[in-house]
Amino acid sequence: MINFEFEADYVLENERALLCPLNSQDYDRLLPFSLQEPELWQFSLVQASGAAQLRNYIDLALAARKAQKEYPFIIYDKREKAYAGTSRFYDIQLTQKCLQLGYTWYGRAFQGTGLNKHCKFLLLQFAFEQMGIERVEFRADSRNEKSIAAMKSIGCTLEGVLRSNGFTAEGTRRDSTVLSILKAEWHSVVKERLQHKMN
Repeated sequence: MINFEFEADYVLENERALLCPLNSQDYDRLLPFSLQEPELWQFSLVQASGAAQLRNYIDLALAARKAQKEYPFIIYDKREKAYAGTSRFYDIQLTQKCLQLGYTWYGRAFQGTGLNKHCKFLLLQFAFEQMGIERVEFRADSRNEKSIAAMKSIGCTLEGVLRSNGFTAEGTRRDSTVLSILKAEWHSVVKERLQHKMN
């Protein structure tokens, strides 16, 4: 168990994935996705399509880390030897031992390749086994069936729907589906299930 510090640079890694703290220099690594695959943020509360919005996306993430609210990562696919996307811990409540895991996106070439399962394993293992977190929550636009199915497939429990809790990219209101994993579930079921899916 560690004494988690927002200022510290935590690197998460296995044979497939490398997650490093996001920094301002990562703008150039992510810009091709932003320019060529704007649909990646179709369901995102914070848009990163286009150069200006990507810069804002990164600046907001770094400011939230400095404010000790979030901890963003850039994802590197070791098999493909290429940067693939981002993910982060957010709404981090260390005293309550809760956080949310999200803002996760991958370029098209990395979707459905198994990379996400490796990243989720590393992030969940770090949260539950190093940070001492008791509950990890996930949220997704209720229209994003692909993302919700992916969360269920790794062992998340569906909790319900937050109605009209945010804006879509088009400016309309969205419902958010809420799922979670508890520490006991990680140790009893989810960890082993994810390990099996990675092999």
